[in-house]
Amino acid sequence: MKQILNNRILQLSLVLIFGLFLGWLIFKSDNSAESSHNHEQGEETIYTCSMHPQIRQNEPGKCPLCGMDLIPVTQKSDKGENSPFIHTMSPEAIALANVQTQKVKIVSPEHEIYLTGKVAVNEQKLAVITANYSGRIEKLFIDFTGQTVNTGQKLATIYSPELVTAQKELIEASKFKEINPALYNASKEKLRLWKISEKQINEIETSGVVLTEFDVYADQSGVVIRRDIAKGDYVNKGTVLFEIADLSNVWILLDAYESDLLFMKIGQKITITLASIPGKEFTTSISFIDPLINPQTRTAAVRAELNNPQQILKPEMFVKGKIKASLSVSGKSIVISKTSLLWTGKRSVVYVKVPNTEFPAFEMREITLGASLGEYYIVESGLTEGEEIVTNGVFAIDGAAQLSGNYSMMNRAIDNTIAVPDKFTEQLSDFVNQYFELKNSLVKSDFQLTQTNTKKLESIFNKIDMKLLDEEAHSIWMEQYSKLKKDIGQLQTAKDIEKQRELFSAISNQIIETVETFGLIIETVYVAYCPMALSDKGAYWLSEIEEINNPYFGNKMLRCGEVKKKIKKKGKQETKTIQPQGHQH
Repeated sequence: MKQILNNRILQLSLVLIFGLFLGWLIFKSDNSAESSHNHEQGEETIYTCSMHPQIRQNEPGKCPLCGMDLIPVTQKSDKGENSPFIHTMSPEAIALANVQTQKVKIVSPEHEIYLTGKVAVNEQKLAVITANYSGRIEKLFIDFTGQTVNTGQKLATIYSPELVTAQKELIEASKFKEINPALYNASKEKLRLWKISEKQINEIETSGVVLTEFDVYADQSGVVIRRDIAKGDYVNKGTVLFEIADLSNVWILLDAYESDLLFMKIGQKITITLASIPGKEFTTSISFIDPLINPQTRTAAVRAELNNPQQILKPEMFVKGKIKASLSVSGKSIVISKTSLLWTGKRSVVYVKVPNTEFPAFEMREITLGASLGEYYIVESGLTEGEEIVTNGVFAIDGAAQLSGNYSMMNRAIDNTIAVPDKFTEQLSDFVNQYFELKNSLVKSDFQLTQTNTKKLESIFNKIDMKLLDEEAHSIWMEQYSKLKKDIGQLQTAKDIEKQRELFSAISNQIIETVETFGLIIETVYVAYCPMALSDKGAYWLSEIEEINNPYFGNKMLRCGEVKKKIKKKGKQETKTIQPQGHQH
C-alpha cells in the first residue's frame, strides 16, 4: 500500500513538472511572437508625399495626386538626439531617396563669366570730314557709303563765294604788304583757318588768279560709313560731309550684369567668339568698363579692342565673350554645388551629415552664399572645410524632416526679438527671475508667500527703465507695461489662493509675450501649459526648469501639463516647438 502511494506521488510530481515545463514553453513562445511582432511593427516604414501628407502607405511608390515619389516618414533615431535641426533616417530610406554626400573643400574658385555684345567702330579711329567754309558741292567723288578711301584721296569739290572774296583780299593785301604787313598777314591767316594749305595760298598770291573751287580730301584711310551730302547741296561751315572709319582695329562692346562687375577689371583677358566665324577665337583684354549702369537694361558696357587687318570683323556683328575670373579676394573659398541647396526667399539651406551616429543623421543649416559660379556657389559663412553635405536627395530629406515635425526649409526657428539695449534686457531678466519666485510660491500653494513675492515683483517691475528704449520698442513696451501694472496691482489685493492663480495666469500671458518680444539674458526658459487649469479653461506659465511643476494645482496635480516651447537666450534661435502629446498627471 505504501509503495502504491509513493508511486502515485511520484507520478503526480512528474505530471506537475511536465505541466510547468509546457506552460513555460508556451509563455516563452507567446512573448517571442509578441516581441517579434512589436519589433517588426516598430521597423515598419510609412511612406507619404511631401506635397500631399494625407497620402500614407506602407510601401514605396508614387503619389496618386501628383505623381511624386513617396518619402519614408518613419525613421530610426539615435537616443538622446532631440535637436529639431537634425533629422535621422534609416539606411533603407537613404537608399530609396538616393542620398549622396560630398565633403566640403576649400578651393580657388574661378568663374566663367559669359557676356554678349557686338562689334563696333573704334571711335578713336573715326575721322569726321566737315566743311571748313560755306559753299556749294560742285563735284562728288564718293557717291556711296561703304566705299574704301585712302589718306589724301579727293572726296568732293566745293564752290565758295566766301573763299573767292577771301582770295581777292589776299591778292590786294599782298600788293601793300610792305606798307601794311598786318593786313597782309590777317588775309593769309583767314585762309589758313579755312584749311587752305600754304602751297595753295602761295600759288594764289604769286599767280594773282582766284580759285573758284576747292577740293576736300580724306584725312585717313578707311571705309566711308556716313555721307550726308549730294552734288549741288549747299553746305555751311561745320556741316558733316563724311565719316571715315579705320576698320583695321575695332571695338568689342559687351553688356555685363551688375552681379558680374565686381569680378571684372581693366586688363583682364577675354575670349571672343562669333557665330558668323565658327571655330575661331579671338583673345584680347578689357580696355574700359562703363562707370554707369544702363537704367533700362541694368547692365554696364564693357569694351575691348581687336586688331582686324583683314577686316573680317564687321561692325554690328554679334559676339560672345568669356572671362575667367577669380571670385575670392583671398584666393581660396568654400564652393558647393547648386544641387546641395534649397532656397526659400533669401534663405539658403543645406543638410550636413552628422558624424559618428548609429544611423545616418543630417543637420539642417542655413548658410550665406557669395558669388555664383555657374553650377556652383561660393559659401561666405555657415560651412567649414571637411564637413560632409548632401549633394543629391536634399529635397527628400527636407520633406521627410518637415513631415516628422523637425525644422525644414519651410519651417524654421525664428528670432522675433526686437533689438533693445543690453541693460534693458538685464532689468527685464531680473523681473522674470522674481516672477519664477512668484510661480514657485503658487506651486507650494502658499498664500502669504505669494503676496510677499508679488510685492517684490512690483518693486523690480517699477525699476525697469523705459527711457532705454527707442521709439518703436518704447511704444510696444508701454502697451505691455500698462497691462502688467494693472494685473500685478490686482494680484496684491487677491483674497485667496485661487484668485491669485487666476490673476497669475493673466500676468503669465503678458510676461511670455514680453519675453518673446524683447528677449532675456537667461539661457533657456520654458513655456508650459495645463489644459485643466482654471476649471478646464487652460492656462500657460513660464518656468526656469523643464520639469513640470504646476502652479495652478500645486501638489494636487503637480505634474499636470506639458512644455510647449523653449525660448533661448537673446540672440539665439528657439530650439524647438514641441507639439502637444497630451498632459501628464
